[in-house]
Parts: sequence; C-alpha cells; structure tokens
Amino acid sequence: MRKTLLAAATAAGLLLLAACGAADNSQDSGREPDVSAETAAASVQTSQSLDVNENGTIEFQDAAGETVSFEEAPASAAALSGGDLDMLLALGANVVGRPSSQGPAADELKDIQEIGNPHQPNFEKIAEVHPDVLVASASFKQHAASLEAQGTKVVYTAANSVDDILQTIGNFGQMLGKQDEAEELTMQIEDKMDQAAGQAEKRGVKTLLVYGAPGSYLAALPNSLSGDLLERAGGENIASDLPKEDNYPQYASLSTEKIIERNPEAVMLITHGDPEAVKSAFEGEMAKNPAWKNLDAVKNGKVTVLPSHLFGTNPGTKVADAFDVMIESLKEAEAK
Repeated sequence: MRKTLLAAATAAGLLLLAACGAADNSQDSGREPDVSAETAAASVQTSQSLDVNENGTIEFQDAAGETVSFEEAPASAAALSGGDLDMLLALGANVVGRPSSQGPAADELKDIQEIGNPHQPNFEKIAEVHPDVLVASASFKQHAASLEAQGTKVVYTAANSVDDILQTIGNFGQMLGKQDEAEELTMQIEDKMDQAAGQAEKRGVKTLLVYGAPGSYLAALPNSLSGDLLERAGGENIASDLPKEDNYPQYASLSTEKIIERNPEAVMLITHGDPEAVKSAFEGEMAKNPAWKNLDAVKNGKVTVLPSHLFGTNPGTKVADAFDVMIESLKEAEAK
C-alpha cells in the first residue's frame, strides 16, 4: 500500500512539474525547477561571455549554448521570470515587460506591462511592448522563431546553481554594455556568500530537500539550485544518488526505503504555494507511515518550509540571501 501511495504521489509530482515548469524563476509563477533550461543548457557552467568583436558586435553565449549577437546594446528588454527581471533592473536595463504576478506589484514595477509567464506567455502583450530582447528559460524555445521574426531576440537563462545566476548577470552585463556594473554586482554576491560560508559549520547535517505541493513530492538533487546551496552551506543531501527523473534531471522520486535508511536530521520543503498548507499536508503524509514518524527530523521537529521567494523560484540577485537562509536552517537543525 505504501508503494502504491508513493507511486501516486510521484506521478502527481511529475504532473506538477510539467504544469508549473521548471526554473522559470518566479514570484511570477515561475518555480525553482526550470529543468527544461537545465536540459537544454547542461553546459551553462562552461558558457563564457565573449568580448565585443572586431566589428563592434556584442556577442555572448546564453544558457542554451547559443551565441547571441547584437549590433548595439538593446534599448528595451522584457522578462518572463522574476529572477531575470530582478537582474535586468539591477543593471539598469529599460524593462518594458515583466512577469504577470498574482499579488500586488511593487511600486517600481507598476508601470511595467505584464506579459504572462513562462508557461503562459501573453504574445499579444509581448507584441504590444515589442522589446528588443526577451529573456526566458529554455522552455520558451518552441515560441522563439515567431517572436524573432517580429524583431525581438530571445536570450535564454538558467537558474539551477549559483554559478548559473552569476553567469546570467555576466551575460546581461555584456548585452547591456554594463560589464563593470555586472562584475561589481557579482563580486558583491560572492563576497556576501564567502562571508556567510566562513561562519557556517561544515558538520554535514543529513538533509532531505522536498519540492512539491500537497499530495505530490519529489526530492531535489545536488544539480538543482536548492541542492547547490545545501552543499555550499555544508549540508549533506541524502538523496544525492537517487535516480534522476528522465524529463526533470534535477529531481528524483522519493524512495521511502532510502529515506528511512538514511534517516535525515532535517527535512526542508520547497514550494511556490501556501507554505503552512504544504507543511501540514507533508506532515500528514508522514503520519500515515509509522516509519516516517521515527525519522530524526520528524521526532525532533526539524521539518521546515524554505521561503518560496528564495527557493521556489530563481532568487536572482538575492541568491546570497537564500544562502544565508540555508545556513541558518542547518544551524537550527543542529540545535537540540
């Protein structure tokens, strides 16, 4: 019966990822897992920004491994995810289109046209603002040809690691002619993370990272952003060797047997939904299985929900804040 329930939950988790999309980075309905970006851009960590070439053309390699060229810095830009929007604004881009949001927008964003999200781009609104460049995850590729035929170039991004985010900042700096600003921003993020890492205790808290919504859960692997942050903070991802999902390689099906065997000291939930509802539902699932009740994390009350704006999405320039939260979460897990 347990295996049947687990299989049902896993199937539901896959449907959730398919519907919500992976790494679209968002408070805007992008979720942390934009695995399509990672799949199409597995080489993002090796992508390198290129200098302006001899004829003055701006060139760099985006997260999909494609070389993007501009005769001059684009005069306007639009983004389908909150993380990309954040990085563009941090570098002073003229942003004319932003992700649609469910709640009230910040004052500085109210005058920027909403253009949908990675799963449901509003092509009418995109055409209306007609940006020189649209920034999106690789899942947008199926729509790119028609958009580029209208004169808008598409630049792909990924957010499956800290390096991905820093690379995106570098690419945006190259694209906008703001290399110095991008380098300064990157250094600020790296310095903040280095300071935080220096204070972190590298004891290796055994941790299970769970991504999902009530009734559907998957384990986040080291090649996800949350997995990367966990390892950088000194935690041990107990799911690190679980088989990747074919279509979602940053995640794995939860294996009850493996989890019980490895007995995590902390369980951290990642969601873009109501955090308390997710925590309550997950604890309800664990309560159905007596073996889960005996996990150290459950017995000691070390089941927490990570902030959705930092972990259920691409945090953009706030990735150092996400790292701080991860470090603090591991410290709390150690406290008896």
